Amino acid sequence: MPNKKSSNRGKSVSSSPAVNAASNERGRMVLRVKSSEKMKQLALLSRESEEEWRPKSVKKGQTARGKKNVKLDAKMPKKPPTAFFYFLEDFRKDYQERNPDVKSMRDIGKACGEKWKTMTYEEKVHYYDLANEKRREFDKAMAEYIKRKESGEDEETEDDSEFK
Repeated sequence: MPNKKSSNRGKSVSSSPAVNAASNERGRMVLRVKSSEKMKQLALLSRESEEEWRPKSVKKGQTARGKKNVKLDAKMPKKPPTAFFYFLEDFRKDYQERNPDVKSMRDIGKACGEKWKTMTYEEKVHYYDLANEKRREFDKAMAEYIKRKESGEDEETEDDSEFK
């Protein structure tokens, strides 16, 4: 068996962040200390590159993601809920009747999600049909809205929009 001795002769070991680890031919870790000049140069370079990637301040009319804020039209139809949300309405009523002590929407939502996952397609069909019906109504309303918008019937004056 080879004798395992510490081979730190002639090498300075430091606990500062300026220590670089490398391995030698034998696979042992060797610690080398970087010079303070190199550290200063690296710090300067990192500051310069940091300014390049640092996000700029958000301009007016834009959100943090860079998307422009769009004024929502109050006359535009709202999208209908999905089948899961129709199920959630029914489930919430039943769950609260059976568990009046549970008030947290988080707990109700978890129980609802678990129940939805275990339901078969045949049990979910009622909610899918309801969601599809509401979606068709929404599509019709949206088509009418777009026609009104394109024809100019639905336009507001600037004075009206300020008071809403």
